[in-house]
Amino acid sequence: MDSKFPLPNPERPIAYVRPIKVSELPDEIRAQIPDVSELYAIHHEEGERLALVTDRTMAFVMARQNDFEPVSVH
Repeated sequence: MDSKFPLPNPERPIAYVRPIKVSELPDEIRAQIPDVSELYAIHHEEGERLALVTDRTMAFVMARQNDFEPVSVH
């Protein structure tokens, strides 16, 4: 199969964007977002969580604004 995939920009560090269930978060975070069931986590390439946002598109925008190359993780 010949499928072309865009490669991340090698000049910027990778940020991984993945969906996360609010139920997996600590109580103090869940208390701040009572009507949300899923968030998107932005992780540094070494696995450290950098941010949580409510929208996947916003996660990609935020990563790019902070000089990261975002990639989706399932």
